Amino acid sequence: MSKENHCTCERCRRRGLMGPVVLITIGFLFLADRLNPALSFDRLWPVILLAVGAVKIFEATASTEGHKDT
Repeated sequence: MSKENHCTCERCRRRGLMGPVVLITIGFLFLADRLNPALSFDRLWPVILLAVGAVKIFEATASTEGHKDT
């Protein structure tokens, strides 16, 4: 994709956050599992769903001002 066709609106920029947020959340959950057995992964896995939902809301509330259809 060429740079002149790349959309720089806020909504398109926020789309790239899902992967990093999910990876950081999973890493945090495994770290919590290792440091404190009471915080086991099988009790905390719904946090991943909360993180995904938060990112989706964050994306949906972004402005589309200046959006370029590519």
